Amino acid sequence: MSGDFPVESGGAAASDDIGEVVRFDVVGHGDGVRVMHVVGEIDTLTAPVLRDRVTEQLAGVTLLVLDLTDVSFLGSAGLAVLVAAKDEAEQRKCRLRLVPGSRIVTRALEATGLLGLFEIADGVPQALEVNR
Repeated sequence: MSGDFPVESGGAAASDDIGEVVRFDVVGHGDGVRVMHVVGEIDTLTAPVLRDRVTEQLAGVTLLVLDLTDVSFLGSAGLAVLVAAKDEAEQRKCRLRLVPGSRIVTRALEATGLLGLFEIADGVPQALEVNR
């Protein structure tokens, strides 16, 4: 896509215990818009890493899209991080949109009653639409 540029790419190598269980790829989409693609499992071990990454990305953006299409597990710790990220986005006066992408993520959000809390998009292109 033209105008898209990688901001960073990185795994959770900060801790040997986490290894390659989770990875984050961030791509900028113009001024103040970023997509963070999350790959792997979001559980008690990896949720703090997700929290730190989301906090980093929320600084200085107007829209952060969390692409969870390749999340293979989303536990309660990960759900808590998503709720906290939404709260932080609101405090920073920016928008957070989720792309669940898989039944695994959608089910976790539905089962906990959190699905309606978030702006949800069917895919990254839809999430990037300005007038959503």
